[in-house]
Amino acid sequence: MSYDLVIRGGTVATASDVFRADVGVRGGKIAALADRLPEGVREIDASGRLVLPGAIETHCHIAQDSATGAMTADGYRSGSVSAAFGGNTTIIPFAAQHRGQSVRDVLRIYDERAEGASILDWSYHLIISDPTETVMKKELPEAFAAGVTSFKVFMTYDKLVVDDA
Repeated sequence: MSYDLVIRGGTVATASDVFRADVGVRGGKIAALADRLPEGVREIDASGRLVLPGAIETHCHIAQDSATGAMTADGYRSGSVSAAFGGNTTIIPFAAQHRGQSVRDVLRIYDERAEGASILDWSYHLIISDPTETVMKKELPEAFAAGVTSFKVFMTYDKLVVDDA
């Protein structure tokens, strides 16, 4: 069984254990953990090093339109590269809905910004500022079904405020 990548001899930390092992990667996914794996196409010597799962950055502002019309400084390329250097494998930046926008349009816009630019996996922390009946009954369930399960509402900021009702 061949591997695209074998990470050799590191101390692997999982959610429950810490042990010395080789890590075999195939198709971008961990396929095996073993004392000694066959040679891989690419190899990394991790002797004397920890091999950790990637972290998930759950609060970041990347290519985000603010309610005032300003755009954040980091785009998906610079933001994801910075996150990767910090040990992250996934980012969950905010995706901001503004009044009059559908959630579908917001997710399409942010996907277009990320596609081909991000070097990491991504999802969104969706800001809802216009919770119309269509948004609440149709578009949010569609977003959840697509894997976007984190959202935020503001009870401050005039252009984003959602009242108690």
